[in-house]
Parts: sequence; structure tokens; C-alpha cells
Amino acid sequence: MVLAPGPTAIDITPKQDGGVLKEIIKEGTDGEKLFTGCNVFVHYDGKFTDGTEFDSSRKGSQPFSFAIGKGLVIKAWDIGIATMKRGETARFFCREDYAYGKLGSPPKIPPEATLVFEVEMIDWETLDLSPKKDKGILKYPIEEGEGTDSPNEGSTVEVHLIGNINDKVFDERDVTFCLGEGIEELIPPGVEKALEHFHLNEKAKLELKPNYGFGASGCEKFGVPPDSPLVYIVTLKSFQKIKDTWLMESKEKLEHGKMFKEKGTNYYKAEKFQLALKMYKKMIKYLEYNAGFEEDIEPERKANLLASHLNISMCYLKLGNCLAAKNQCDKALKLDSKNVKALFRRGQAFLGMNEPEAAKRDFDTVLSFDPSNKAAISQISVCQSKIKEMRCKEKQIYGNMFEKYNLKKDVTM
Repeated sequence: MVLAPGPTAIDITPKQDGGVLKEIIKEGTDGEKLFTGCNVFVHYDGKFTDGTEFDSSRKGSQPFSFAIGKGLVIKAWDIGIATMKRGETARFFCREDYAYGKLGSPPKIPPEATLVFEVEMIDWETLDLSPKKDKGILKYPIEEGEGTDSPNEGSTVEVHLIGNINDKVFDERDVTFCLGEGIEELIPPGVEKALEHFHLNEKAKLELKPNYGFGASGCEKFGVPPDSPLVYIVTLKSFQKIKDTWLMESKEKLEHGKMFKEKGTNYYKAEKFQLALKMYKKMIKYLEYNAGFEEDIEPERKANLLASHLNISMCYLKLGNCLAAKNQCDKALKLDSKNVKALFRRGQAFLGMNEPEAAKRDFDTVLSFDPSNKAAISQISVCQSKIKEMRCKEKQIYGNMFEKYNLKKDVTM
């Protein structure tokens, strides 16, 4: 039996060169559009034009699954399956240059083979852009974008957005901001994360779970209650991408690090500690590796890296994360073992972790380098009081234990 395109076959190649022809065997059930990155589930039978079968997913219990548009399958599949609807069955005639080419894929596929696939589209999943893949950020395409480039964290983006809750619009505007700092413009983190996967002029619907929206706090300005799922329609109008670190010269890395340091300091002064923390962490990305830094600017790199660890520890102390603050101080002390700020802040972190003896050791070391440090003297007094209090409690606990033991002993004699 020879397999050949029938009169209803259409050319679906972008170039209209006849490389992939499609015949619909069974119409699909909906009009929802597939797009790059969707995970599709299909059954298929693969045959040569003489009707000989060389492969079939139906021999197994599970459908074949792959992410469309990522080059994970032959070109004809990325083109053809993107045109399908749920429930549709179609036959694709795939010329060699859209299949396995002149060399084929031995031993199954001979050289220069035209292949015929009958494909049943069972289902697909839309893009889940959440970091934990918990379906917290779901993206549905509306209009495709241009090119292949996308903004990265730190990029300046201009977007048009429409925010909905229970089919009611609460926010509609054009806004320009830096990715990673969107909360300053009341942009939920889920929208920011999704924009890293947008192309220029792309338009899409985003469904956000509460933890990727405004979370437990909600948004008073927009009237969004706590723990609300949100829907956004977002269009990426323009973006200025920040240069990747591996493309930068050492002086560029240093300048970018200092830029984020300044941003972090401004946020810290405004008591926006989470944003300050984010900026200082970005600073570290540019400075943590000394490879490629010229000898004359290496001291400046090291000084700024030290400052970033100190500033991060300061933010963590403000946010009540004493263990993280202590770890950052440890990193700072690896760079400068006699750094008074690192020792003092680690002492504060130890106090917050209820380890007054370790804290006192750090404050004592501060005094050994700076005998007139009044803050350290004051903190040593706090440590001594806490140590005394802890010992009194321990004595009381052990005293009660012995008292109960003696009482029990008396009763049993």
C-alpha cells in the first residue's frame, strides 16, 4: 500500500516549500492555540511511504510526551503538531529535510526517507513558569512575539498590563520598571518571573496563584484581598536587556556591581529591606569570582565583595534571619578576618540565635581591635546578662530534677 497525500492535504511549512503536508483525519474539539514550550501528549504511528511501519507509541501504555518548539523532535513534528487541536487526528507527510535528512537515522530510518506520521493529539499542558513547577504561574498565549531574545533580571522593561480578580479589572496601565524591582510599581513577582520568558511585543494571559501574586498581604491600593489568585493580560512593549556577566570585561562587572550596591543602599535607607537584599545579592554575582579581573582593580573588587556580604548580613538582621546573617558574616571574615563590622554583626546574629557565649567571643574580639568601641562594650553587657540568666535557668532545671529524684527515692525506701 502506497501512502500519498490526498486532495485535502495542505502545505503547513513556513516557507510553503511542500516539506510538510497535513491531512486532517478527525477534527479537534477546541480552538485553544498551542505555543512554544507547551508539553504535548500524543499517540502516533510512523510509516514509510510504502506503508511499512517503523515506529508506534501505541505499543506502550503511555502516550508520547515532549515540549513543543524546543527542537526535541524532528522539524516536521515541531511544525505539524503546533497546528493541531485537542482530540484531532492528522496525517503528516514529512520530506527528508524536515525529518532525518540525507543520512537518515540507522538502523530504523534509511537515508533520504520521506516519512508519514498519523498523530492523535490527546492533550497538552500550558507553560508552567513557576520555579518549583507547582503551577503557580501559568502562561496562555494571545499574540506571538518577535525574535528569540527575552529580558533577564535587571532588564528595563516597558509593559502594558491588565490585572483581574474574579473577572473584575483592578489595574490597567503602561508601566516601565527594572525586572527584580517590580514590587516598587506594585507588579506581582509572578508577572516579573513570566516576563523573563516573553519576546518583544508578545501578549499573553497569566494565571497566578496567591504566593506569586500579592500573597498574604494582598494589595490595599488595588483592593486585592489577601491570598487572592490573579489573572493578568501582559504585553511586552519594549525591553533593554542587561548584559550577561560572562560577556563583560572586568571593569564592566565592577561598575555593574557598584550600581547594584547603590540601589541596595537606597532601598535600605528607605527601609525596604527585601529589595535591598535582592540588590546586594545581584552585586555579588558580578564580583564573587576573581577570574578575569586585572591586577590593578582586584583590590577594589575584593573591597566591594566584602561590602556586599556585610550589607547582606545587615539586611538579614533587619529581617530577623539571624542564621543567614551569621553565614554572610562568615563569608566576610574569610575575606578579612579582622573586619570589625563582620565580627560585630556576627555577634548580633549569635545573640539573636540565643548563643550569648559565642556572641560575647565576637564582641571581645571587636574590643581587641577597637578598645573604645562603645557598642561592643554595651553588647558584652547584654551577653553577660543572658549568660547569667541561662545559667540560673539551668541550675533551676537541674535542681528540680534532683529534688524529684530524691523525693522518689524517699517514697520507695
